[in-house]
Amino acid sequence: MYKKNLIKWTQAQFIFPKLLFMLLLIGSTIKTVAVAETFSEYTAQVLPILKNKSYANDSTKQKPKNVLFIVVDDLRPNLRSYGDTIAITPNIDRLASRGTTFSNAYCQQSVCAPSRASALTGTRPNTTKVWDLKTHFRTALPDIVTLPQYFKNHGYYTQSVGKIYHDPKEAQDPISWTSPEILAVTDEIGGRYALAENLDIMAHRATNKAYPTERAAVEDSIYIDGQVSNEAVRVLNKIKDKPFFLAVGFRRPHLPFVAPEKYWAMYDGVKLPKPSPADAPENVPDIAIHNWVELRTYTGMPAHGAINDPQKIQNLLQGYYASTSFTDAQIGRVLDELDRLGLTENTIVVLWGDHGFHLGEHGLWAKTTNFELDTRVPLIVSAPGQKKKNIVSPALVELVDMYPTLTELADLPTPNHIEGYSMVPLLAEPNKPWKKGAFSQFLRKDGQRQIMGYSVRTRAYRYTEWRDHHSGDLLEAELYDHINDPKESVNIINQYGNKETITTLSEILNQGWKKVLPTN
Repeated sequence: MYKKNLIKWTQAQFIFPKLLFMLLLIGSTIKTVAVAETFSEYTAQVLPILKNKSYANDSTKQKPKNVLFIVVDDLRPNLRSYGDTIAITPNIDRLASRGTTFSNAYCQQSVCAPSRASALTGTRPNTTKVWDLKTHFRTALPDIVTLPQYFKNHGYYTQSVGKIYHDPKEAQDPISWTSPEILAVTDEIGGRYALAENLDIMAHRATNKAYPTERAAVEDSIYIDGQVSNEAVRVLNKIKDKPFFLAVGFRRPHLPFVAPEKYWAMYDGVKLPKPSPADAPENVPDIAIHNWVELRTYTGMPAHGAINDPQKIQNLLQGYYASTSFTDAQIGRVLDELDRLGLTENTIVVLWGDHGFHLGEHGLWAKTTNFELDTRVPLIVSAPGQKKKNIVSPALVELVDMYPTLTELADLPTPNHIEGYSMVPLLAEPNKPWKKGAFSQFLRKDGQRQIMGYSVRTRAYRYTEWRDHHSGDLLEAELYDHINDPKESVNIINQYGNKETITTLSEILNQGWKKVLPTN
């Protein structure tokens, strides 16, 4: 009897301190987690943090996966890994060789602030109420937990370097990050131009715009994106020993198309294809196009009408390619450092463009439409343990899908507010039957009237409805046949024989994203 009691007492001496330690740990954890409304929400927040804590000497405990989240401004899929044989993008292509390239990925609105607000909250523009460049998503969603904030709440060190949310200071979201943003606001840090000619124009015109291109024999770090890669490398060394969510945002190839000489030289003598189609789509409603004010406000650009000088067009095209290669080199520096630190095998890497871009096609420059060139984006995901690599998935996916994809890859529960769908199954089965549609939208103003263009891209078609934003009345519509007209050169909305197709596509568009999700 004495021996049995001694054993029980000894076991208790071992167990009670552990229980006490666990209770203390949970108590300290509660202070770091936002108060949950339900028990299930609480456990969804707390348990992953406990899982990530090194409170036990368990050598078999799986190490939390890091996240490297790379966003590139105005990057359309003009990349070698997307089939562009002119583009010199070896580092993005290297990332593609490690993971999955999504060839049919779409943004939810083709301009910076709305697209980024949607992607980073996991909700769509009609939920964020961000349809312009000034509105902050927390105006409509004050308590929304953003993607980086969610990882922060689950024990990750979250840091942003470069442009992640929209550029102005008032567009930032400090609660998303463990430490303050780095190089987030261009106007505070410079690095937009290097040549005296452009700096003088900015100084005398009190503007941040000069010429739309710049070719300068300078080091990469003279420009903002070179500074961003330097800081990203520095931060990686700082946080390498803890679970991290590092967001790195590059501004080029956003206008102005600026890059050091060596990146321009890559395309010297290269015959860049002329914009095609050069004219707006046949039968396109006026509301669908715009006057490309973004480019017109740069020095030397026409105030009205087309750019008629072929040399100016070639210079703009070369500038876009050069600045893309410049950013590719900066991405390479970050990936190299990830490799050097031995972090690659345990880091989820996602690279995406916030929207596409017109380079003279349809008579348009820049973004802000519902056309394919503005809404289709590059999206590459590389995950630890991914068995199939260097593969292309043709599935229709959306930037709003990144949030649930990353939470699933990191073994975290997905929040209930998400309006996207995890792409993880496509990493193993890239040709798996998937969504029947991808949705985009764009808000226009016609005098005092606001008109919202809602667009859905299916395998075969792009269908767009322009509706009065307040009454919902249908004003105009567009239909493009992507099997026979992938460049969207003719709006066939009024062609005979399309009535049934239009009815079907209108139903898909108006039923919304939940109705197009995979059934398997």
